[in-house]
Amino acid sequence: MIVCIAEKPSVARDIADILGAKNKKDGYIEGNGYQVTWTFGHLCTLKEPHEYAPEWKRWSLANLPMIPPRFGIKIIESPSIEKQFKTIERLIANADEIINCGDAGQEGELIQRWVMQKAGAKCPVKRLWISSLTEESIREGFAKLKDQSEFQPLYEAGLSRAIGDWTLGMNATRLYTLKYGQNRQVLSIGRVQTPTLALIVNRQLEIENFKPEPYWELKTIYRDTTFSATKGKFTSKEEGYEFLEKVKYSDFTITDVSAKKGVEYAPRLFDLTSLQVECNKKFGYSADETLKLIQSLYEKKVTTYPRVDTTFLSDDIYPKCPAILKGIKDYAPLTVSLEGKKLAKSKKVFDSSKVTDHHAIIPTGVHPMNLTDMEKRVFDLVARRFIAIFYPDCKVSTTTVLGEVEKIEFKVTGKQILEPGWRVVFAKEQTEEKEDDERTLPDFVKGESGPHQPDLNEKWTQPPKPYTEATLLRAMETAGKLVDNDELRDALKENGIGRPSTRAAIIETLFKRNYIRKEKKNLIATPTGVELIQIIHEELLKSAELTGLWEKKLREIEKKNYEAKTFLEELKQMVTEVVHNVLSDNSNRHITILDTTKEEKNKKEPKKRERKATAPKPKKKEEKPTAEKNPDDIIGQPCPLCGKGIIIKGKSAYGCSEWKNGCTFRKGFEE
Repeated sequence: MIVCIAEKPSVARDIADILGAKNKKDGYIEGNGYQVTWTFGHLCTLKEPHEYAPEWKRWSLANLPMIPPRFGIKIIESPSIEKQFKTIERLIANADEIINCGDAGQEGELIQRWVMQKAGAKCPVKRLWISSLTEESIREGFAKLKDQSEFQPLYEAGLSRAIGDWTLGMNATRLYTLKYGQNRQVLSIGRVQTPTLALIVNRQLEIENFKPEPYWELKTIYRDTTFSATKGKFTSKEEGYEFLEKVKYSDFTITDVSAKKGVEYAPRLFDLTSLQVECNKKFGYSADETLKLIQSLYEKKVTTYPRVDTTFLSDDIYPKCPAILKGIKDYAPLTVSLEGKKLAKSKKVFDSSKVTDHHAIIPTGVHPMNLTDMEKRVFDLVARRFIAIFYPDCKVSTTTVLGEVEKIEFKVTGKQILEPGWRVVFAKEQTEEKEDDERTLPDFVKGESGPHQPDLNEKWTQPPKPYTEATLLRAMETAGKLVDNDELRDALKENGIGRPSTRAAIIETLFKRNYIRKEKKNLIATPTGVELIQIIHEELLKSAELTGLWEKKLREIEKKNYEAKTFLEELKQMVTEVVHNVLSDNSNRHITILDTTKEEKNKKEPKKRERKATAPKPKKKEEKPTAEKNPDDIIGQPCPLCGKGIIIKGKSAYGCSEWKNGCTFRKGFEE
């Protein structure tokens, strides 16, 4: 018997249908020589501190650092999870072969490996690796099953990440809570969470400490066109007026007119971060909302695997593109002109060397049905980007006009669209959002002159803008560096903090911990968030750049260029040094805890009450749950409060597997 293990029941059902397994059993589907079962996301997790050493159960500075000699895993304490694991364990014990059908990514690999390890799998294991859940993709994946050993580096990177997060999070959180906290408030420290908070806090302090300074700009209007002095800004009002007096009484003369033709390429396809950025800018969706929407579109089979960090397609996708275009019937007015023609194949789009696990997010060609309004908006973004890459380049003419008054030079530029090309795909939104430099200038002739209207405008320097979710995601992607250039941003992705799939959860955790709040679209650090960053002196804990270097090592493990063992040794040394440095602090500082959750409540929609996280107290043991409502949708998902544990089921509500360590997340069955 061949046992297939999927990551969730819905995917297992799709796989079972294609494999011809029709007999539904308790926890699996059987037939045609296959048994198809599933996890609920995580079934296993790393053991808790006290399970390595009983004395570690008590939060004490004397017990730090806590570094187990060997890390172990355990089944998450939940009756429904334990029941499903026993089913998987029984199936694996009698299996001739296992097919790992987990999510095709680092986290998915870790989830399935842990389950197979805990179940004591001994038989050969194959790996299903697919980029969409369409029938065609699943069939193709089963025809090209890979050997599990090919994904060993991916597993080692995921395991190193999990151990790294446990070691730093457990030690630093207890260390800072006991040393600087008050009123049993947990001060949560995380490998990615804390540097992300530091980005927001540092930007906020820059804004608060900013001192605006005046400057002056000399401009003049000639033939209803505003020209700017090429000298730039005047820091002295007197100097500005001196130049104004020079040009006030003389005619303006055109000294040069030049037009340069060029092309603009279609926007890149989406990776997860750029999609989250675009949805935040256009629709105000949070990173977490966008991730859930694109995940839903993936599970509805209309878009490809979403948790990707590349904007390229592999060359083997090109032959499938005509069928994909034909499948998105609602966009026929835009795709009809491409039918029957050889589709454009640009190296800026199709480049297998830029694709590792998965390609950019594109439609699958399955006609979208029963989408929510929010899903329709996200699908529309993905579909239009895909269509646009096959349209001709946009041809433009950039005109630069120079003028002069009393040897003082002025300049204006304008852009004219000669052939719109791919822009017709986005015609509606571009009509609404016309860029400033896309203006057609009058026909100027070199040597012409006439009267003009000069003016000296006083302006003030502006502070940097607060982060929005869109700009914060970009900052996380590039370890805090402000980069607009796509090629440079690609290079910096190697050092980004977090992974595309986890950044949304990190931002949500900062909200849940009351370290940040939102004002319109702006992210504002709370006093607690600011104080926490200011009290942390160890740059390793709060530097986006240093965390980015750590992240790069994890990626290098995945590529077999770096040893997981070396990474973990460096990690243990780092945590030991952090503990020593904090314990040596005799400043007697403490963080003020301000609970502003009540003020922030109901700004958008009613939310359930959240209890403030406190240091761990003994809690009642979970009892057997009553009948659950849609359990598959929440069990095993990451905890939205602490970000460390996963959702499990209790007697009267869902809770977090980290409840023994102080997480107070609770969601009633009927909520």
